[in-house]
Amino acid sequence: MNKWDRRFMEMARLIAGWSSCYRQGRSIGAVIVKDKRIMTTGYNGAPAGIRTCRERGECLRDKMNIPSGTHAETCYAIHAEQNAIIQAAKLGISVDGATLYCTHQPCSVCAKMIVNVGIRHVIYEHSYPDPFTLELFNEANVKMEQYKEE
Repeated sequence: MNKWDRRFMEMARLIAGWSSCYRQGRSIGAVIVKDKRIMTTGYNGAPAGIRTCRERGECLRDKMNIPSGTHAETCYAIHAEQNAIIQAAKLGISVDGATLYCTHQPCSVCAKMIVNVGIRHVIYEHSYPDPFTLELFNEANVKMEQYKEE
């Protein structure tokens, strides 16, 4: 990893602090970078105009006893990677050929979106138990590597 990777991962960590997720340890941030320029950022949180779990005072997934890594659709929040991609679309910014820095390894739903928008490289810090992501990225030739401090 180089100084640019460190800078962009620090930014992803900062963005993660904006998360509105109620679950402990589930603050996730993402930064999409192209040619050493930040294109968009995202964090996990409720869509615009929807009350967050923090505002509700509870986690819907915990309330329904949904295990981590399953039924991602049953949650008020949108994943950080999804929010970063959505912002690019909303603002008309091409992320084709970009690198995504994320505090956590993307899930397979996010991986499919990452492949389709043309992101070619994913650098993440913390692992996530979704081996299907690896399969998707391997087949689509998306390079994925875990960030390690030097």
